[in-house]
Amino acid sequence: MSESTKPLKRLRYPICGTLMMLCIGNVYAWSVFRNPLMEMYGWTMAQATVPFQISIAVFAIAMVLAGRWQDKAGPRPASILGGVLIGLGFVLSGILTSSLPGIIISFGVIAGIGMGAAYVTPMATTIKWWPDRRGVMTGLVMMGMGAGAIIGGLGAPLLIERIGVSYTFVILGILFGAVISAVGLVLKVPPANTVFPEPPTTVKTKVAPASTQYQYSAKEMLSTLSFYLIWAAFVIGSGVGLMVISQASPIGQEMAGLTPIVAGGAIVILSVFNGLGRLAFGAISDKIGRKNTFLVAFALEIATLVLVLPNASTFLIYAFGVSLIGFTYGAFMGVMPSITADYFGTKNIGVNYAWVYTAWGAAGILGPMVGVMMKGEWSSSFFLLAGICAVGMVIMAFTRPPKKHLELQAKA
Repeated sequence: MSESTKPLKRLRYPICGTLMMLCIGNVYAWSVFRNPLMEMYGWTMAQATVPFQISIAVFAIAMVLAGRWQDKAGPRPASILGGVLIGLGFVLSGILTSSLPGIIISFGVIAGIGMGAAYVTPMATTIKWWPDRRGVMTGLVMMGMGAGAIIGGLGAPLLIERIGVSYTFVILGILFGAVISAVGLVLKVPPANTVFPEPPTTVKTKVAPASTQYQYSAKEMLSTLSFYLIWAAFVIGSGVGLMVISQASPIGQEMAGLTPIVAGGAIVILSVFNGLGRLAFGAISDKIGRKNTFLVAFALEIATLVLVLPNASTFLIYAFGVSLIGFTYGAFMGVMPSITADYFGTKNIGVNYAWVYTAWGAAGILGPMVGVMMKGEWSSSFFLLAGICAVGMVIMAFTRPPKKHLELQAKA
């Protein structure tokens, strides 16, 4: 084992990645800005939501382009550009606070591009440095994304109350831009022919060393059945989670008779479990394999939708149910990067995972839309969602590594 591959030396990359994700994850805390902007400028909820919607769409597109760039140029340029654009986007949002078109451009477009550029680099870098603990280390980085939303949801309102929306945007922009850019300077890919410790053998799957793994280009990956099966399972697993998460407060108010404040408290617990799920399922996937991990996540999702949430007549049952959904949602967010690397290699992991991640973009559009349609018919809707999860479970059960991956392993 060389000096650079010792665990303590390699830990810098997932730690730096987690710090970057803590900043990027604040995009999910947009709602703390939305309500003050509506009160200050008389915007409707639909108008005040547009900057967030645009940022998510731009995020997904920019991630594909940044993923291709970072695979060729390394993680530092994309990370630094991402940090600069996120900082600039937030600062301009503070300057242009009263202008809806201005915030759409600054937060939605400029910060959205920055988030797409910065998001892909720590994940790809960690995967390349930790082939022997790919699941848990990627899960740690992805946990930062979920935790960022909690920090933003709790910290930003305190700043807004004391200094106002505009200055809050500016301060957060300076902070996020500085942290992401500085931490991005640490990221680098392993030298060619670096020898890593052997990964643990899992029950069903053994992670192939790079020397025996075919390195798929994005074009090659998009021509495989494996990609589309993974993509479909990702849409279902994350989409069902988003359907419930997006309606968590109304579910608590209507089924358990909770006040909005009490239901909001349960949502904070849900967010904690979402972050923990990314780390926990990542660690589990290193032991039992990625595919088995997704099957467990789907089974837990089905059990929650059939046995727990339909009986959510008290705060405890409701909080337990939505927290389990958040926990399983974390599985799909935390383990998908690892199965992408396992199946398609690490050389082009940036752009390849960006394409896989478009499934989350589709789920992000469909999930909340279906969630609104479910309103008022919660119990029957939960059983429908459980059936959809069963379909996802079947899809994952039939998922296999692509042909060239298996051929090279057989020759090794």
